[in-house]
Parts: sequence; structure tokens; C-alpha cells
Amino acid sequence: MLKADRAARIVSHIAEAGSADVRTLAELLEVSEATVRRDLQELQDQGLLQRTRGGAVTGAVNLEIPLRHRGDQQQEEKRRIARAAAELVPDGAVVGLTGGTTTTELARVLGERGNVTVVTNAVNIAAELIVRPEVRLVVIGGLARSASYELVGPAAERMLAQYHLDLAFIGVDGLTVQQGCTTHDEMEAQTDRAFLRSSARTVVLADRTKIGRVTFATICPLADVHDLVTDTGLPDAEEQAIAESGVRVRRA
Repeated sequence: MLKADRAARIVSHIAEAGSADVRTLAELLEVSEATVRRDLQELQDQGLLQRTRGGAVTGAVNLEIPLRHRGDQQQEEKRRIARAAAELVPDGAVVGLTGGTTTTELARVLGERGNVTVVTNAVNIAAELIVRPEVRLVVIGGLARSASYELVGPAAERMLAQYHLDLAFIGVDGLTVQQGCTTHDEMEAQTDRAFLRSSARTVVLADRTKIGRVTFATICPLADVHDLVTDTGLPDAEEQAIAESGVRVRRA
């Protein structure tokens, strides 16, 4: 296994479990404990986790894990969410996509289907779609965030104000009835709000790990959201509370 792949697996595993010891990681990755210790030290130097005696923990409450390390978390659930979300998109629609692993999966589904205009501020999504001639692609410019591959800030917001979207699909880091939709970065939250202002319909894509969680910056209250597409792991009580706030909930 390549070093980059090991790092992604370690970060993903610790983000899910909250902590892990060296022996467990060595067995998971099928490498020596010495190799794991070196990897953990490098990941701590990058601020992605915190070393402990014999292992590591996530290191911070609501740590933002870079997108490159998040691709294999709830991957099958995200694919199901993406397929269900694509059913909401009529032919010829103008669709806004913010960054995130689930919105990236949706971009792939829409790219295969075609006959759609996609407006996005995510450079990885743009790279996925630029080779799809049947998709009309508009890329929103701005300040690049390496953690999410998104272009954000005032320039992005001014550009979005010039467009009218049929639907905006928003990726979030947290969603609760009380605090609404949240993300880790304030500037990213502001750009997400610009997508909402330009769109006739707002759809949040969030797997069950995001529900009931609150992160640093508010994107919007649930009153501004029309639909939530999530996975079947969402507890019934959570679904009922979200639905009672006026959001249509679709489980995939």
C-alpha cells in the first residue's frame, strides 16, 4: 500500500472510531508497527490527529479532515445518496454543486447522464465534468481552500449573483434542527449561502454521520432548506424532527 493510501486509511479510521492503537492500525494496513508510528507522527505534524501513548486520537473537536482523506468514508451510502439526488434533477436543469465527497458523487452521476448545466466552485468536480461534452460546465472563481478543493470568498459570491439556478445541492459538515446547516470554514459558509440565494430549490446532501452534529460556521437555518437526501441509517426520531421543520426527507 502506498504511503498516501495508508495516510487516508489511518485518518478515515480514526475519524470514525475517535482513536486507534498502533497494533490495530498495523493489522488494518498490513504493515509493521514502526511504519504506523512514522505515519502517525507525520499526520500529527500536519494537524490531522494527535499522538497518544500507543496510538492516536482525532486531536480536536469537529476536526476538518481534508477532502483527499475522506473519499472512502461511508462511500456506498454517498453513492446511494447521489443516485437519489440525481432523480430530483430534470433534463436541461441548471444545477449548483458545492464541494464535498457526496456532491462529487452526484457530479459523476450527472456527468454520465448529461443534458444538464452544472455551476460549481469545486475544482475537483470541475475536473470530473470538463471531459463530459454533454454537460455544460460553469466554474465559479475565488480563493482556493486546499481542505475542500473549493473556490470561495467575495469573488465567488459576486459571480454566483449573476446566475439563476434551478437547484443547489449543498454539502454540509453538520445538520441539526436547532442550529441548521453548518460547516468548518466561515468563508465557505458564506459562499454556500450565495448558492442558496441564487437557487429556486435547495437540497442538502448529508450522510447520517453529519446529522445531529454542529460545526463552526452556520450556512443556513433549516427553514432555508427544501430537501434533505440522506442514507437509511438516519434514526426515525431525527427524520421526524427534521420533517417537522418543513424539510422533505429522502432516504437512499
